[in-house]
Amino acid sequence: MPKSRSANSIRIRGARVHNLQSVDVDLPRDAITVITGVSGSGKSSLAFDTLFAEGQRQYIDSLSAYARQFLDSLPRPDVDLIDGLAPTMAIDQKPGSTTARSTVATVTEIYDYLRLLFARVGLPHCGNCGSAIARQSADAIRDSLLDHPEGTKLVLMAPMVRGRKGAHRDVLQSIQAAGLVRVRVDGQMMLLEDVPELAVRKNHTIEAVVDRLVLRDGVQSRLADSLTLALRLGNGLAAAAVEDESGSWTDSIYNTAMACIECGASVEEIEPRTFSFNSPYGACPDCDGLGRIDSAESKVTCPTCNGGRLRSEAMGVTIDGVSITQLVAMNLTDAADWIRGLGPTLSQLHRAVAKPIQTEVAKRLEFLDRVGVSYLTLDRSAETLSGGELQRVRLATSIGSGLVGVCYILDEPSIGLHPADHGRLIECLRQLQQNGNTVVVVEHDEATMRAADRLIDVGPGAGAQGGKIVAAGTPKRIQANKNSLTGRYLAGVDTVPVPQSRRAAERFVTLSDVSTHNLKNITARFPLGCLIGISGVSGSGKSSLVVDTLLPALTHQLNHGTPLPTTADSIAQFGRLTGAEALDKLVPIDQAPIGRSPRSCPATYSGVLDEIRKVFAATREAKTRGFTTSRFSFNSAAGRCELCKGHGVQRIEMNFLSDLFVTCPRCGGKRFNRQTLQVRFKGASVADVLAMTIDQAASFFENMPAAHRLLSSLQAVGLGYMHLGQSSTTLSGGEAQRIKLGTELARTSTGSTLYVLDEPTTGLHFDDVKRLVGVLQRLVDAGNTVIVIEHDFDLLACCDWIIDLGPSGGSGGGSLLAEGTPEQIAEQADNATAGFLAQKLRRL
Repeated sequence: MPKSRSANSIRIRGARVHNLQSVDVDLPRDAITVITGVSGSGKSSLAFDTLFAEGQRQYIDSLSAYARQFLDSLPRPDVDLIDGLAPTMAIDQKPGSTTARSTVATVTEIYDYLRLLFARVGLPHCGNCGSAIARQSADAIRDSLLDHPEGTKLVLMAPMVRGRKGAHRDVLQSIQAAGLVRVRVDGQMMLLEDVPELAVRKNHTIEAVVDRLVLRDGVQSRLADSLTLALRLGNGLAAAAVEDESGSWTDSIYNTAMACIECGASVEEIEPRTFSFNSPYGACPDCDGLGRIDSAESKVTCPTCNGGRLRSEAMGVTIDGVSITQLVAMNLTDAADWIRGLGPTLSQLHRAVAKPIQTEVAKRLEFLDRVGVSYLTLDRSAETLSGGELQRVRLATSIGSGLVGVCYILDEPSIGLHPADHGRLIECLRQLQQNGNTVVVVEHDEATMRAADRLIDVGPGAGAQGGKIVAAGTPKRIQANKNSLTGRYLAGVDTVPVPQSRRAAERFVTLSDVSTHNLKNITARFPLGCLIGISGVSGSGKSSLVVDTLLPALTHQLNHGTPLPTTADSIAQFGRLTGAEALDKLVPIDQAPIGRSPRSCPATYSGVLDEIRKVFAATREAKTRGFTTSRFSFNSAAGRCELCKGHGVQRIEMNFLSDLFVTCPRCGGKRFNRQTLQVRFKGASVADVLAMTIDQAASFFENMPAAHRLLSSLQAVGLGYMHLGQSSTTLSGGEAQRIKLGTELARTSTGSTLYVLDEPTTGLHFDDVKRLVGVLQRLVDAGNTVIVIEHDFDLLACCDWIIDLGPSGGSGGGSLLAEGTPEQIAEQADNATAGFLAQKLRRL
């Protein structure tokens, strides 16, 4: 039977999502395809908003109507045809469902295996005296109950269900069959016949009331018989509620299998949920399993669990003397060594139980090491991971899943990765492909491009000037294509130029004896009036030095005593800061979103909308109608469309289908009411201006100095393709960072400002990096100092001074390997950064 035309490829025909201009392209199946192009050219529109969205839509549409009501389906992309598409899975840099409770161990599911391992193999210890837990006899339980004063009221119960979902009708029937008439359900005492129908989806605790008695002479025999029955019904567990002198009741749990030999304290049965900080049965009661407590000024480590998140009973369970909290505090390399070394000290039974768990955990740790994140610890909060780190953690999880026949779509997995680690990342992508999957990568990294089976160059420009397939083929064919901007950089025809000379390092800000996180008591010098690059492999300590130490130290000094941060995740530890008196301003520019509301946009963040509103308010029509600047804001009740409240769209709930967003029928998506839209400047309404790109707006307001200055600054950082009214929630981290940089560029420079940027080349094409370097050099030429934490050697080669950390990540990093000009760094021996920097300098 002949194969269909799409058997070996995914055919996309007539894709018009966002700026795509009716794109036709074929992606080979079971191969690695890299999609590249300048920022804003339409790469993500093709990969995620077209390919992934259609794959998800097809999958969700295949489910029943009942199942679809629980899922958020994506809208159908604007495309004529997508043929040959396999089930799609996106591994992007968005945090997704990660919360303060998410850790590297939970995201990778390693923690689930560790909970099972410690529940089945671990040795419990007493939380009071630290002794190993042994069995507690029925006689010992009876004696401990009889130790209460005479006249004490006591209710003896058999725990039947403890915190489990279900109606539990069979349990209630078994209690009735035992001849008992009372139960305690979820803490409420009642007659068995009065128990209501229990909610199936809620956790319930059911205890059969075996006896109610008052302690006095002659009750010993009755207590012993009742205790025997309670232990039999409770499978070795018994519970007692005892009334104290004040009239309040205290519950105790007794276990014939788990009790301390020394002090007699007993613990509940050790289960996997005992080690879950997301469960009330395992979480530390003081911090609720978060490890940190909110104090008046900041978050501090919980003093009860010391950041371990678990109850003392859980942290007292050990294997070979190591608790689960101590294990997850190890970096991935050390954790892998511990897992592989487990066994010789275990009993034959425990070795048999541990072996399959060891295999699964070791495999996942190996994959994490291969994607270059071995420096992370298992208890590292997922919220503190960079987008690139989180994506690589998810990639390792996907490799370990063993799925085949899937189309994986990745968004710049090399972000935050030193070139020395790129080879291992590419090997992981290749393994994913060789397992029988299709891999599509949106990427700007040269090594990843050259390793691709097929390279697709989208462009030629950004925004309306992009959205076309400039070239498609093997990397060698693209390199030979003179019409491809990417090809010209791969061929070395175009390059990011390196300055002919370096600025002299004369005055320094010096940070001495830094030991924050993994830094090993280093002293770093930052020359003023220079472009400074902070380099090193992932996890070497770059952010610890600059973001977690230098920034708070400078803020403390420049703001005359602002307290240093004292959160559990960021404690600046250093000896002395000198030379900061030469600075008068500190401007950190990170990749955090510029706004979390759809109402936030480049125009509002940069302040250009304020200037635009002034322009419209100054028109004759506005003055005649009595309109002020507030009238031209879609956040103002006076000016916005009241039907859509200034959103431009209406949300329609579709029950089991995904919510439908339709253009507002009253304002036509323009956000403003009819009266506001009647006011025009040069023939355009305020809605027309917000629909312009930054390039178009800069030309439109060329005679308005205040607005033009802001727009020109945004153009300078390569954002001319972006629409002024584009929702901030749709911006990438790199775009958000460049909006911040462009906004800062428009401010009046003092000439003594320190700018700090964390990986500003994120999401940038070679040509965009060239533009960014020009902007940064302009800042330094004005007398300012710029520090960039970077892995991109096109930018590092243009720096005046480099501080290189390493030699590896985590506990193996934190040392100052070298500092000096790029040429001086390139001469270092046995240095990962030096080798790549020397190679870059030779090519230029």
